[in-house]
Amino acid sequence: MPNIIEITDFSAPELDIYARLTEVQLLNREFPEKGMFIAESPKVIERALAAGYEPVSILVEDKHIGGEAKDIIAGCRDIPVFTASFDVLKELTGFPLTRGLLCAMRRKPLLSTQEICAGAQRIAVLEEVMNPTNIGAIIRSAAALNIDAVLLTKGCSNPLYRRAIRVSMGTVFQIPWTFVGENWQEELQKLGFKTAAMALCDDTFCIDDERLAKEEKLAIILGTEGDGLAAKTIAECDYTVKISMAHGVDSLNVAAASAVAFWELRKR
Repeated sequence: MPNIIEITDFSAPELDIYARLTEVQLLNREFPEKGMFIAESPKVIERALAAGYEPVSILVEDKHIGGEAKDIIAGCRDIPVFTASFDVLKELTGFPLTRGLLCAMRRKPLLSTQEICAGAQRIAVLEEVMNPTNIGAIIRSAAALNIDAVLLTKGCSNPLYRRAIRVSMGTVFQIPWTFVGENWQEELQKLGFKTAAMALCDDTFCIDDERLAKEEKLAIILGTEGDGLAAKTIAECDYTVKISMAHGVDSLNVAAASAVAFWELRKR
């Protein structure tokens, strides 16, 4: 039987993890083995469970206990299921967007770059992409367009922040990703990858250049909004690649650019 606990007051301590702990507090950098995240909506929670993430507790609007949340609750035995009316939960930021269901889950230990890239032919590397919306959108495009893995530098937003998970539609649980160290370009070279920097520079390859498509193992490098990739990163890449623009538009948002790049450079 599910352990259902009714909440009648938004200030109840049981809601702290959902309503009052920050993303940084949930991440728990000091004790990463205790880190958690919040998954929102039935589809996203199902994808997290299918990927082997451990649920800690569930928060559900009372009317969904026997409806959309029924199967998830049944599959998460022995954890607290906190339930409340919409009038209580409406104070929770973004709750109306979640279809009445949240789940606190434990993070997994990060895999190494070598483990993530084993068998991969097309990967994406994100350098200093700090907006969680962009992180989620890029990972969703990577999953949809046959990119094998995503690597992130230390300055990137965490893919398990709530907004990134939501924007990705749970694909952060379906495509391998990890954070890399400072010498990631050297490491990728040792793993046999050629690197393609997406940048607005002179002397660039057009994204549909057949030499790019013929590379057996290719890493597509994308930078943050505004500043783009670091000059050192571009200089150390095998290719500098651009997407041709029309009507005087100088560039695309990094998430939109990633979708174009992944489509064109995916392994056929």
